[in-house]
Amino acid sequence: MLHDVVVIGAGILGLSTAMQLLEQFPGIKVRVLEKESGSAKHQTGNNSGVIHAGVYYTPGSLKANFCLEGNKLTKAFCEKWNIPFDSCGKLLVATNDLEMQRMQALWERTEANGLERYWLSAEELHAREPNITGVGAIFVPSSGIVNYAQICEAMAKQIRELGGEITFDAQVTALHESSETIKIETTQQSYNTRYLISCGGLMSDRIVRMLGVEPDFKICPFRGEYFRLAAKHNNIVNHLIYPIPDPSMPFLGVHLTRMIDGSVTVGPNAVLAFKREGYNKTDFSLRDSFENLSYPGTLKLLYKNLKPGLHELKNSLFKAGYLKEVNKYCPSLKLEDLEPYPAGVRAQAVSPDGRMIDDFKFVHTKRSINVCNAPSPAATSSLPIGQHIVKLASEQFSLGARQAQ
Repeated sequence: MLHDVVVIGAGILGLSTAMQLLEQFPGIKVRVLEKESGSAKHQTGNNSGVIHAGVYYTPGSLKANFCLEGNKLTKAFCEKWNIPFDSCGKLLVATNDLEMQRMQALWERTEANGLERYWLSAEELHAREPNITGVGAIFVPSSGIVNYAQICEAMAKQIRELGGEITFDAQVTALHESSETIKIETTQQSYNTRYLISCGGLMSDRIVRMLGVEPDFKICPFRGEYFRLAAKHNNIVNHLIYPIPDPSMPFLGVHLTRMIDGSVTVGPNAVLAFKREGYNKTDFSLRDSFENLSYPGTLKLLYKNLKPGLHELKNSLFKAGYLKEVNKYCPSLKLEDLEPYPAGVRAQAVSPDGRMIDDFKFVHTKRSINVCNAPSPAATSSLPIGQHIVKLASEQFSLGARQAQ
């Protein structure tokens, strides 16, 4: 059978795209291919579950625009499908004068991004969060929490109801693009499609290479490690609690996150993983490690961030250092309060000059669209990203014209 569109990846981006293709172009033949036994097995299902508001992103960027719209669309989708979510809001907490200065820059950015937000004094912060210590905070009410795996289940159900198909345990092993079709070889069987959309996450650069394009980036996997607080602390905070990020650090810092199941997590940090899907400290792949450490961009990135990188590594190895990070704003927590919790792995695209590619990135061939950099807030932004991809596909592949024939 010749498919109209095959989507690689049953994470939230792949499912969102497939669902919206079928909604916009009824009757087209769409299949989602996923190498795992179910959906949301990687970045989508191993994150903090935050519905982001769009605090940190460069005004006018795809990240900023998609996140703002995605926040609203995600909540509306949850309401439609009866998926639990909680608009609990986020507090960005400053613990000293330097962080108060940095908080001013965040305040200006939230204004540029069009967010509702409130500047809180130390007293107002304490009134909202008696267990949090700080000299001031920004309150962003639109941030929330959800289980993104449940959203994926609803998307998968909608795909099937609209006539689409999802095939699990089908790892893509080769792609052959011709003037008329793309042949997809998998561990199950081969598929033929007029057009391809890949949402490959941690494997996105390898998918592009299968299409005969040498990518101008490398996926660098960073493991984000979490702890869960002991159950007695499930009510320790009323909001999501984030530190004011240090501009010298490439990531946002350790935060307290209320989860939709009622628990509270601490994290994440960010340490280089030695396997693309290396969720455990001991996970190692010779191929992945060699590719990463022989790539000039990775080496330049590590060199430029040597001090913060060593700090993150130390906190990964010694729980006391991790605790110290959260004690800056939540001093009551003790070492025994930090219980094990699964890690996630962030697929970060890195340029040859050692720069972390900040915005979403797409690579095109004649018959394919490939999502090549979609870190946080991609889950929050999955519906507008899907809309964007469908628009690109409509224009590049003339799907609307094909439907009219």
